[in-house]
Amino acid sequence: MDVLRAQEISESPVMADVTYDGTPIYIQHVYEESNTARIYSLDDPDQELTVPLYHLEEH
Repeated sequence: MDVLRAQEISESPVMADVTYDGTPIYIQHVYEESNTARIYSLDDPDQELTVPLYHLEEH
């Protein structure tokens, strides 16, 4: 996923269908300088991760 699309999704009030390794996630914040995003699984919102944007897939 590119940085601009990830930012659009993170700022949108509408939940997008995005996955990380097949798991539905929510994008909390996008870090442009490192091409990463702070995410959490919709099944486990207490476990936050920072992952490379290229691992995120929009369906």
